[in-house]
Amino acid sequence: MFQAFLIKYGEIGVKGKNRYVFEDALVKRIKEVLWPVEGHFQVTKDQGRIYVEAEGAFDYEEAVEALRRVFGIVSICPVVIVEDHGLEALTQDVLHYVGEMYAGQEKTFKVHTRRANKKFPVESMEVNAEIGGKILEAYPGLTVDVHHPDIMLYIELRSQIYIYSEVIPGPGGMPLGTNGRSMLLLSGGIDSPVAGYMVAKRGVYIDAVYFHAPPYTSERAKQKVVDLARRVAMYTGPIRLHVINFTDIQMYIYDQCPHDELTIIMRRYMMRIAEQIAKDTGCLALITGESIGQVASQTVASLTATNDVCTLPVFRPLIAFDKEDIVTLAKQIGTYETSILPYEDCCTTFVAKHPVTKPKVEQIRRSEKALAEKIDEMVAEALAGDEVLEIR
Repeated sequence: MFQAFLIKYGEIGVKGKNRYVFEDALVKRIKEVLWPVEGHFQVTKDQGRIYVEAEGAFDYEEAVEALRRVFGIVSICPVVIVEDHGLEALTQDVLHYVGEMYAGQEKTFKVHTRRANKKFPVESMEVNAEIGGKILEAYPGLTVDVHHPDIMLYIELRSQIYIYSEVIPGPGGMPLGTNGRSMLLLSGGIDSPVAGYMVAKRGVYIDAVYFHAPPYTSERAKQKVVDLARRVAMYTGPIRLHVINFTDIQMYIYDQCPHDELTIIMRRYMMRIAEQIAKDTGCLALITGESIGQVASQTVASLTATNDVCTLPVFRPLIAFDKEDIVTLAKQIGTYETSILPYEDCCTTFVAKHPVTKPKVEQIRRSEKALAEKIDEMVAEALAGDEVLEIR
């Protein structure tokens, strides 16, 4: 019955003169996600609305699923579009719609008409009353409730007329590409994919870097990260995943530095390398999945020591989340089951028995002086061996 969708957005509607930039970015992303869906679609803007119209047969379920992954969409409304042939014809169209959707059901309803086309000869309230009365006559199981109806029946009077009652929630946020690009430090854990998703939801394109440590981490661990990136890319669009061999750096730190500071110092070098890749590829910030106090390297003192090596902003969208909150989001976006697969990454392979939880930046800097002889060369080698994977 449905050949079109009305797309509703939220924050974009309060933008000023550059509102069209956000609308155009949203239209572009809608076209991208619908491209692999069976069918042909036309995406248009009209007076603060975005419409997706199918040209001929299409896969309805697949189209809805694709649209539910588009940041910037607040709701998706499957609509029936009819021509304007006056109130009597409209009434018959609405009765047909209600019969298809709700015949035989016992529910309450309310008719809400929006008269954007001021040439339509009948006022909105009159349309509501006329059509509401005809529905009561035709479908005895339906009754009116203007305050808390089970069914909100919307009629939009434009150059054509749009009829809908179903509202499918979208992810909200801002359209991709309206806030630049950032670099996600992606591990095989639960947190970092969720962090990437959350920042992308604010309109940021995502690239990612993964630190691989063969033979201490397996090819399965690497594939796990690729699979996580692929899942996140369903929402964020293509991700350039940079795979950095971190083994030599990790072992050198292990040999030269105090073991209670291993995690902090390794983390600092990960941030240095990620930031260099970010700068080389036009990313404006780093993203991590850190949450205060979750592990020793995520105390406030530890995060301060990590930030000490960064000049780019570091986004930590999960900083105040409980673990259960993060798990809930991971399940919602489909990364959780992959994240809990038992293939460890380099962050969990070299963990001190008693890691420092309140590191002092000055002490960490002194400890890093033991690495001065070789570390810059090793970092350069790691960057030169960057393996870039295009994840879609």
